[in-house]
Amino acid sequence: MDYLIVGAGLTGSVIARILADHGLDVAIFERRAHLGGNVHDHVHESGIPVHTYGPHFFRTSSERVWDFVRRFGSFRPYTLRLLTEADGRCEPWPLTPSALRRMGVEYVPRPPAAPLESFEDACLAKMPRIVYERFVRGYTEKQWGVPARLLDPQLARRIDVRSHEDDRLKRSRYQGLPIEGYAALMGKMVEGIPVRNGVDYLEARGVVRPRLLVVYTGPIDAWFGHDLGRLAYRGQRREHEYRPSVDLALPGAVVNNPGAGDHVRTIEWKQLMAREDALRIRGTLLTRETPWSPTDPDGFEYPFQDAENRALYERYAARAAATRALLICGRLGEYRYYDMDQAIGRAMTLATRILRDEGITRVRLAGP
Repeated sequence: MDYLIVGAGLTGSVIARILADHGLDVAIFERRAHLGGNVHDHVHESGIPVHTYGPHFFRTSSERVWDFVRRFGSFRPYTLRLLTEADGRCEPWPLTPSALRRMGVEYVPRPPAAPLESFEDACLAKMPRIVYERFVRGYTEKQWGVPARLLDPQLARRIDVRSHEDDRLKRSRYQGLPIEGYAALMGKMVEGIPVRNGVDYLEARGVVRPRLLVVYTGPIDAWFGHDLGRLAYRGQRREHEYRPSVDLALPGAVVNNPGAGDHVRTIEWKQLMAREDALRIRGTLLTRETPWSPTDPDGFEYPFQDAENRALYERYAARAAATRALLICGRLGEYRYYDMDQAIGRAMTLATRILRDEGITRVRLAGP
C-alpha cells in the first residue's frame, strides 16, 4: 500500500476514509480484534447496549464534522445532563445558580488574586471552597491518584460553575447517539478499505512498509521503544452489575461519585436507549468506573498532564517530526485528550494536508 494507517480508532479511520475517497491506496492495521478504538460498543446479554470503554456522547457545533459523521449512520437526539452525588443528594454538574442556592451558597466569580500554581488554585478561582471540597477534590484525587494540589492548573479548564440555569453538560449545536451504535458506524466508515485486525504494527514494521507514509495513532513513546521513558496514563476499571428486578436505579444516566468509595462515576446504560427500546428490556445494567494506572495501551484513556510528562512528550514529538515518511497523531500519538468531534476535525485537517502533498487541492469530505 501507499499509505498505512496504524490504528482503527476515530483518527485513523477518518484519515483512511478521506484518503480512500480520493482514490489513494490505503490499508489499516489494528492491534485489537474490533474497530473503533475506544469508540466501541456491544450488547449485554440483557439486550442493553454498552459502550465498552465508557460512555461516549457525540456532540459538535461544527456543521462540517456533523455532516461527515452522518455519512456512516443516523443519530437520534440525546443530550447528557450529568449529575454529581454529594452528601446523599444529586445536583446537576456543572452546578447551576439554583443548585448553589439549595446549598445556601451565594457566589460571585472573582479574578484570582495570585498566579495559579495548581489544579486546586485554579478551581478555587472558579468556585467557593465548599463546592470544591464536596464536588471536585474527591473525584479528582480518585481520578488521578495524587493530591489535587500537585496537579497542573490546566486540568481545571474543563471545570466551571454555571452563571445560568442551562443544566446540559455541553451546549453544542448537534448532540446525539448513533441509532445503530458506534461499532456499526465505525464499520461503515472503513467499508471497502483493507483492514487487518489483530496485527501489532510495531512487531511487523520490519517486514511491512508502505511506499509513502505511515500514519501511526498508537502511543508515541511505544513507537520509539520507550527509550526516553514511558508516558503516564490513567484508565478505568469497569464493574458491571445487572439488576433483573429493577427498572431504573439512578436519577440520571451518568452520576459522578466524588465521595466515599474508589469509583468515580456510575452509568445506567438503559437510560441511553430510545424509550421504546428500553421499555422492552427487563431489568437494568449499571457500570461503576474505578481509576487506575494501566501499563498496557488497551487501558490508556487519559494522558497524565503534568510538567514532567509534557516535557517527555515534547522530546518524542520532536523526534517524530524529524522522521521521514511518518505522521504520529491522535489521542495517544499527540498525548492529549480529544472529544470525538475534536478527533474527527483534527483528522480531517491532517488528511487534507496529505492530499495536498499528493497535489489534490479540491478535498471532498461529504463523500466521493
